[in-house]
Amino acid sequence: MAQVISIAVVSDIVVARQAAKAMASAMGFETKVSEEITLATSELASNLVRHAQGGQIILTPVNEGGRVGIQIKSCDRGPGIADVEEAIKDGFSTARSLGYGLGTVNRLMDQFDITSQRGFSAGTVIVCTRWLRLDEPLLSCCPLEFGAATRAYPTMAVNGDVVVITRWRSSALVSVIDGLGHGQYAHRAAQAAKQYIETHADQPLEAIFRGVGRTCRATRGVVMALLRFDFSGDAIRFTFASIGNIETRVFGAANRQQFIVSRGIVGGNAPQPRVTAYDWYPGTVLVLHSDGVSCHWGLADFPDLLRESAAMMAARLLRTLAKDNDDATVVVIRDTIRER
Repeated sequence: MAQVISIAVVSDIVVARQAAKAMASAMGFETKVSEEITLATSELASNLVRHAQGGQIILTPVNEGGRVGIQIKSCDRGPGIADVEEAIKDGFSTARSLGYGLGTVNRLMDQFDITSQRGFSAGTVIVCTRWLRLDEPLLSCCPLEFGAATRAYPTMAVNGDVVVITRWRSSALVSVIDGLGHGQYAHRAAQAAKQYIETHADQPLEAIFRGVGRTCRATRGVVMALLRFDFSGDAIRFTFASIGNIETRVFGAANRQQFIVSRGIVGGNAPQPRVTAYDWYPGTVLVLHSDGVSCHWGLADFPDLLRESAAMMAARLLRTLAKDNDDATVVVIRDTIRER
């Protein structure tokens, strides 16, 4: 049953925090996640006091498609927000606060939606959801190998490229992220994207791009590619989306696959990504790399490459093709080699 908490003064924030923590714990969220839900509730309630002269926090248990979660809804009739996306950026504030409230909520919750109007019917509604994830075992052996190799710009102490490879149940997510430029600011942008992806890996690819865009708005931005693999059926299927100049090449597929890439910067001027679905054909080798790796190569340039594991392939390609003036990353995805 939904709980409605009226927020008018600072002491009401404590009431909202306590209610969120109690509901999350009762629903079975582990302690760390309950604290994150409590923090998100606190940030939303604090915004109602600071920016909107009060409002309501509504906490609701939800069940959608077999998933159980907790929804937090914040409603007010304040002045509205002129630029919603700008307001989510870390560091944004209109009330001399630290300005991390909505950015924090975006990172902590699985889904985050905000609508705001100014003028006669002014007000803001924020709806966010955190889904309960049980400690479920991997449902099947992974039929694919994932190999990654990355290195920083030769004169830099930190790497502006990042790889994410994560598995859950009968799925896997792979991402190559390239922070714009190189050095500490590229590293900061790439790490911000990585942290968001790792905590939202099971969300739709469009939602991950949207969340990363909001997270990276206070950075110089990133380009990135995402692939999600599903091993639950008899055949392997995967979805793909990419914004920017992450190179994607496929070898050995029975049908020639065309990967649609949108131009732009995630956290900047990126359009909505095009998400496309594909079948995985036996014998396929998929290679992704950042623009710090030369794209002028083919399998004929690397005799016996296909006899190597995905990790060895990625390392060999990086060692041979990495440029001297940028961060460089290679990811290789291929069928698991049963015998070597």
